[in-house]
Formats: sequence, structure tokens, C-alpha cells
Amino acid sequence: MTERSFRILLLGGDGVGPEVLNEAKALLETIGEPAGARFAFSEALIGGAAIDAHGVPMRDEDVEAALNADAVLLGAVGGPKWDHLGKTERPEAGLLGLRKALGLFANLRPVKVFDALANNSPLKAGVVRGSDLMVVRELTGGLYFGQPSARTTDESGRHAVDTLPYHESEVERIVDLAFRLAGSRRKKVTSVDKANVLNTSQLWREVAIEVSRKYPDITFDHALVDSCAMRLISRPRDFDVMVMENLFGDILSDEAAVLAGSLGMLPSASLNGRPPRRSGTTAALFGMYEPVHGSAPDIAGQSIANPIGAILSASMMLRFSFEMGEAADAIEAAVGQALEEGMRTVDIATSGEVPVSTSQMSSRIRTLAVAQLSA
Repeated sequence: MTERSFRILLLGGDGVGPEVLNEAKALLETIGEPAGARFAFSEALIGGAAIDAHGVPMRDEDVEAALNADAVLLGAVGGPKWDHLGKTERPEAGLLGLRKALGLFANLRPVKVFDALANNSPLKAGVVRGSDLMVVRELTGGLYFGQPSARTTDESGRHAVDTLPYHESEVERIVDLAFRLAGSRRKKVTSVDKANVLNTSQLWREVAIEVSRKYPDITFDHALVDSCAMRLISRPRDFDVMVMENLFGDILSDEAAVLAGSLGMLPSASLNGRPPRRSGTTAALFGMYEPVHGSAPDIAGQSIANPIGAILSASMMLRFSFEMGEAADAIEAAVGQALEEGMRTVDIATSGEVPVSTSQMSSRIRTLAVAQLSA
């Protein structure tokens, strides 16, 4: 087997971020040789850690390091320590600036309900069991970036305006990516919009239909966002890949998270659509990968954080940026097997179950992943 090499920038960030990222790194170091890959790691500060060390939420030279990496693996940013700072000085500004510099336009949030955790969701186990979906959220357009966006006050009272713009090219690239992703899953795409009311959604639907014609082997349907929100918690197995604009994606991806029973279980990827510089193939996608759970400063340093979100984020990196699907499959199977064995961190432990530490969960997953690759 010819060994491939990849450069990964690690951004631990704040709170539990460095803890869970260390476990993801340990996993990659463990499976590298049996998977036929060598990973070269570099590290930089982001968020509150960068503010404390350098006075800014991320230095220009560290952004440049991210641009030169084959992928970026992030822990988490933020915490109450820095809440007093202005919007452009806060830890989150480093993350937003990095996303912009890297041109990340698509956020992927897979939600898979592992059978062993079907009873952890607040929804009925029979509803969530077997759910395996991917929310694809457009990251660069919509209400969060449209202008004008302002608040004013005059003699009649207070006013506010936000603007929801989308260009057909923005819609086309995100919907096309959703179809490409669906091709390696269950071959179904649901486009979520509000085309019965919004002009932007009408454009979205028109462009989505045009893109769908390039993929005749993939089932395609539309869903209005309000009825989709209901179906997502009543019939989640209906969905495979769901693609939507920025605001809808923000809301529905958080709603979908409840299916898995804990934010600690969930990974994410933000992609820019171009191949990593040394991938040698146009099928690979450059991305930044991070767990969904946030910095959780209240449990930082206690070795009780769930590392699975970070570990599965590393698995997504292998799949999408490095085209190492077999290794990604092995990691995901190892996570499922560890859960079947009864391994539980405190966030997913129920009455009568003894929680394991962050490192204990990670160590068991590493052992099982290597066994999967060697089988």
C-alpha cells in the first residue's frame, strides 16, 4: 500500500476544545499506519486562547497556516471569560474570520442515531431509531449577511430591517454539493424552502430543480420549512440529505441534534468545494471539521467531556478531504461498537450506568478502530 501524507492544522481553542481535539489527534495517529496514511500536525491558537496569548482572536499568520493545510480540525471557541469584549474582539470573531478566509460556504451536520442510544433522545425510541440524515446548510448568504441590516428610532417608534439576498450561483453550488453527497449515501435530496411566501425561496426552488436534472439517479423532493420542522421530529427516517439556506439550516440543524440524544455525539464539517492542494483528485473537498457541542467551560479540565463529536469530525475529514472512506467507516463502526459495549461518558449515561472518562472512551474507540481496519 502506498502511504499518503496529509497536513492537518489543529485549533484546540477554548474550554473542552483542546481536550477533545487531543483525542481526535490520538485516533488519527493510531490509525494512520494501518490505513496507509501519514498525518503531519501543526497547531495554532484561536478564540479566547489566542486573545489571551496574542491580543486577537486569531493571528494573520495562523489564518495563513490554515490556508496552507490540507484540512483544519477545530475544538471549540468562546466562554464567559471573554463575554465583555466587543463583537469584533470576541473569540467567535476568530472563527467567523477564518471561515471567510477559507471560503467555507457549506456546513454539513450529520445526525446518526446509534442503536445503543435510541432511548437517550427525548423523542420515542421507535421514532428516532435508524435515523441517519445530513443537513447541508448554506453559510455565506441570507439574512446573516444581507444589507441593509439596521435598527432605527424615529417619532413613530423603533424600526428594524434585515435583508435576505441570494444569487443563483450561491444556490447552485450548495445544491450541487448536496446531490454529490447524496450519491454516496441513500441517493435522496430534500430541498427545504418557503417558496409559498418568499421570493428568495422561489429562486432557490427554481435553481434546485435545474440542478436536480444533472442527477437523474437521485430522488429529489421539496419541503416547506415549517412542515419540514414537524416531519423532522415525527418522521426523521424520511430524510437523507437536506439542503437549505442559512437561517433555515441554523434552526433545523439544531432541531435535528435532539434526535441523537446529546450534542456531544455530533460532528460537523464546513467545506469550500475545492480539493485540498495535495489531494491529487477533484473529488476531495477542503474543509474545517469541528464537534457541534461548543466549549462547555463548566466541565473543562475534568476529563468528562464526550470525545465522540471530535472523533467523528476527524472521521468526516478522512472521508471528505482525504478520500479515506474505509478508515472513516472503521471509526464510525468503532464508535457504534463502543456504545454497544456500554461505554458512556457522563452526558449519555443513564441511571445505573457508570460513566467513563474522556480518555477511556477515546482509548476504547481507538482499539476498536484498529481492529476494524485489520479485519
